[in-house]
Amino acid sequence: MKKINNFFFDLDGTLTDPGTGITNSLMYALAKYGITAERSSLYRFIGPPLRDTFTDHFGLTGGSVAEAVGFYREYFEKSGMYENQVYPGIPELLAGLHSKGKRLMVATSKPEPYAVSILKHFAIAKYFTLVAGSRMDGSMILKSELIAHILNHTDSSPGETVMIGDRLYDIEGARANGVISVGVRYGYAEENEIDNACPDFAVNDVSELSFLLGKMSR
Repeated sequence: MKKINNFFFDLDGTLTDPGTGITNSLMYALAKYGITAERSSLYRFIGPPLRDTFTDHFGLTGGSVAEAVGFYREYFEKSGMYENQVYPGIPELLAGLHSKGKRLMVATSKPEPYAVSILKHFAIAKYFTLVAGSRMDGSMILKSELIAHILNHTDSSPGETVMIGDRLYDIEGARANGVISVGVRYGYAEENEIDNACPDFAVNDVSELSFLLGKMSR
């Protein structure tokens, strides 16, 4: 196995379990339009761009989309981002890679200021060389763009880089940039989503992820 020096991580569903906070934020925003939804039906919207969720799945158009994003953020900034937890074993995984001198980065479609706040809140920001997220105006939201940005900004070689994530967007973004991909099945992918995306590697839990990345980092 080729030695990897650069490890790019998705945030939601990969490093942390944000289910409660994101679904609460969605329900808060949707209620403003008289839309009710069961929490269980909202988990699949963890990962995709928020604007797409409101447009494609809840029929909002025009200015209502930006307004709904504003309502979502109103709850998320106050409470939602902290209704979250780091997956057990992730801090130890990050510490181990960091101690080997590996470069760790975050590539998330979540707005960058939120991602930084969450990583700091859970005391794992110290492990990351760079945190790249979307802009508050909705730009830089595609994983392919974010991965390309990190590669260019850190002068990372795609052949020495792996992208780890729980949704097909992570796998597709890695492939578009010639980066090795690892799909994790413990996050918020829909049934068979990871396998159908055909990542280079796939793992079922953090323990398997730690073992795989440990081999890559030798």
